[in-house]
Formats: sequence, structure tokens, C-alpha cells
Amino acid sequence: MEPLASGAPDLAAAVERLADRLRSLSDVRLAGPGGPRASRADAAHALAQQLADAAALIEGGPSRMVPRLHDLAVGDQVAVTGHDLVAAAAAHQQAPRVRVDLAGVLERAVAACGTLAEVL
Repeated sequence: MEPLASGAPDLAAAVERLADRLRSLSDVRLAGPGGPRASRADAAHALAQQLADAAALIEGGPSRMVPRLHDLAVGDQVAVTGHDLVAAAAAHQQAPRVRVDLAGVLERAVAACGTLAEVL
């Protein structure tokens, strides 16, 4: 088995930390101000959408809308979309479908996780 693409382990770790942090927040905290977004939950949902869009880009498929669920679900949404992105990166490394700057996509995803972590 090939090693994960450069940046994928960093992304997996960042997503896990962030998802755990989001899951630990109360609904009141999640509803509080979230930087440029109306709430922390809105900021987390936007990150989940960004991660889903990045996975779709790597897979060469259409973007998938991440549904806006209850605020307490955003930790799980970030975890799922983040893991999907890591899996898409691994699959792309084995058999690329499209031309994409994989390292750049993963780097931007890690940075976005860091930006959200600062808001929390």
C-alpha cells in the first residue's frame, strides 16, 4: 500500500481535532459568533462544504451539497467530509482521474481547519 499523499496525514489529524472540539461545544456555544459567519456552527458547516467540494474536485465529480443540519451535527459533518477528502486523496494517488494539484488542495484544507479552530 502506498503512503498517503503529502498533507493527508496532517489533514486527517486536523479534522479529528476539530471534529472533537466541535462535538464538545454546547448548542449555545455553537450558536455564538463565528468570525465572518453568523455563528460557529455556520462556520463549521461552511468548512464541511469546502471539504466536500475539495473531495469532488479530486474525484472529478460534481460538487455535493452538505445539508444544513442541527448545530450539534456539525462536528460529525466536518469529520465525515474531512475523511472523505483524505480517502479521495488516497484514491487519486493510486489512480488519478483528473489533473489536480493534490498537495495544494490538501494544504488549503488544513489551513481552513486551522482558521475554524481559531474561531472556536
